[in-house]
Amino acid sequence: MMMPRKTVLTLLAAAIVAGCSGRDDVTLTRLRNTGNGPDEFSILPGKPLQTPEDYATLPQPTPGAANLTDQNPLADGVAALGGNPAALGAVAPSAANGALVNHANRYGATPNIRQTLAAEDRDVRRNYGNVNILRILPGDDYVQAYRREWLDAYAEEERLRKRGVLTPASPPPPR
Repeated sequence: MMMPRKTVLTLLAAAIVAGCSGRDDVTLTRLRNTGNGPDEFSILPGKPLQTPEDYATLPQPTPGAANLTDQNPLADGVAALGGNPAALGAVAPSAANGALVNHANRYGATPNIRQTLAAEDRDVRRNYGNVNILRILPGDDYVQAYRREWLDAYAEEERLRKRGVLTPASPPPPR
């Protein structure tokens, strides 16, 4: 018994479409936005309006400044984990963390490390962008751009063990 031609073509088209969907969607970690629309993840709904206990304590309205109904996910997360959200606005570390800061700076610190790292990251991404212009390689931009920087944990563990360094918390290599 032969199937009608429409049925065969429909099944063939469905198989082709299903075969094309096997690639992982890696667009969420793209290093650059190629679209011209808004970023859906940057839109935050405001907090619900509430009547204050005393209208005299309300801050003066300032155009462009934050208001009481603005969301602050970072501060909310810090508060939910038991931290102090007011410490997020601090420019310098608090005096309570002085010993930690001194210990971290015992070998010296580069004062403009953030700007240096940002410039190096820009150079790496720019150099990679010249290579993968046609998007021939699988994966996303970040993975491809920094693949040479990856640390092979098992090779490093083996190197340390050969030097006599104990690695008791290290899991066995995958089989």
